[in-house]
Amino acid sequence: MSDVESTILTALSGGADASIPDSFAFATTSKLDHNAIVGTCKSLQADAYVTLAEHSTQFYVLGKEAESIVDNGSQEIRVLNALITAGEAGLSMPELQKAVGKDVCKIGMGNCLKNKWAKKDKPSGKLIAIVTDGSKDEVKEQLIALKEAPEGDNNTKLLDGPAYVALKRRKLISLVTRKYYTIGRGPDYAPQRTKKAADLTKEMLESGKWKETPFKEYNFQTLGESVGGGYLHPLLKVRAEFRKILMEMGFEEMPTNKWVESSFWNFDSLFQPQSHPARDAHDTFFIKEPARTVSVPEEYYQRVKTMHEKGGSGSIGYRTVFERDEAMKNLLRTHTTAVSSQMLYKLANQPGGFTPAKYFSIDRVFRNESMDATHLCEFHQVEGLVADYNLSLGDLIGTIETFFRKIGITQLRFKPAFNPYTEPSMEVFGYHPDLKKWTEIGNSGMFRPEMLAPMGLPKDVRVIAWGLSLERPTMIKYRIDNIRNLFGHKVNLGMTKNAPICRFEDVEEEEKA
Repeated sequence: MSDVESTILTALSGGADASIPDSFAFATTSKLDHNAIVGTCKSLQADAYVTLAEHSTQFYVLGKEAESIVDNGSQEIRVLNALITAGEAGLSMPELQKAVGKDVCKIGMGNCLKNKWAKKDKPSGKLIAIVTDGSKDEVKEQLIALKEAPEGDNNTKLLDGPAYVALKRRKLISLVTRKYYTIGRGPDYAPQRTKKAADLTKEMLESGKWKETPFKEYNFQTLGESVGGGYLHPLLKVRAEFRKILMEMGFEEMPTNKWVESSFWNFDSLFQPQSHPARDAHDTFFIKEPARTVSVPEEYYQRVKTMHEKGGSGSIGYRTVFERDEAMKNLLRTHTTAVSSQMLYKLANQPGGFTPAKYFSIDRVFRNESMDATHLCEFHQVEGLVADYNLSLGDLIGTIETFFRKIGITQLRFKPAFNPYTEPSMEVFGYHPDLKKWTEIGNSGMFRPEMLAPMGLPKDVRVIAWGLSLERPTMIKYRIDNIRNLFGHKVNLGMTKNAPICRFEDVEEEEKA
């Protein structure tokens, strides 16, 4: 039991009618903090040890300037006394300031002139007293009366309306409201509080202690604290909108829940050479344990190996030794195209043979990059591909334009580029209306025959594909200028809670309307 609690309960031990009339006065006499007494009493009230009745009183308190007036007199009286002492010669402004001080002179001179206790001689510019026998210092008397009133008493009755207005205008006094409590004995009062248990525990049941343990009463009518629901991250909102758009276009989502892939599926199956710089540790996160994949389709592995070493389908390959150890290394996938290659392999070898398909994925990928305002080591990639007979570059451009028109981007440009596993390849640029410039928004191309032939796809099947990050359109949509404020451990959770819904305007639908 705390000292404050002990003091309160002891003060109420005198009898059934014992009480503490004024908690503030009790705190003063007991030399305790009033806030501590109030807090303890409310805790005791919750356990029915005490009762509380709230009261309030108002009184005036003196400011720093008012205390100076009590000690030295009001400014106007001090100025008047200085002028009376100077006699008919009066005092110039510098002389008066020297006599009473600059601050006193500034306030007192104005009040003297206002009360017509003094006048200003125009020829000399001096102040001369009109009242020569002094004047009663009413301001000082009023402030002394307020100060000498018993502490806590309602001293507001000591001033009439005009006096209060005058003192308040001069900021000499302020009105204070003080809350205090009358403390009485509650129905469960005892000189010492026994804490009640809130829960029935296993130990109480085993020992039988629950039989003599006092428990807190349960209020089955009270409502629990409101629980805030979860909120979708802006990336998830944009992702959901992209998924809806791609499904409307007839695409099927690929299973991308496996973040760890083998180098074979991530690089080799895409006809990316084993000597490519992207396969170095400074660009890719390799797994230490397990460091190697268990298996890959052996017949497919051999065809991929042959394509790399000797070529085929009009290609001479890379003419380098294809190493199994390099192909079997596990890594965090650097792109979701690792899943696309597996889906195309399954599509080529499914019962009944190849059938045209449209696939998409939106998931996380990992690259060992330097982090800055636009780059992270992990981000989300949006990828789409179409596998069908005799597709052309025009089909790729048309599909990309359709997708971007559905998210409100109509101004597109395509620039030739190089990718190890697509030919031809194109970078996609879109016009940013806020930045008022063209910015890269994606990459695209047609998968090379060296990639498709080992899978077993028919010779006249072409696969067109494109990809973009999920973060960049999200940053544009939500006006975020630093990717680390969107994704990662530095994200403000309030931003997630307050982010508006994501909705992209379909330009085609608007034009039809």
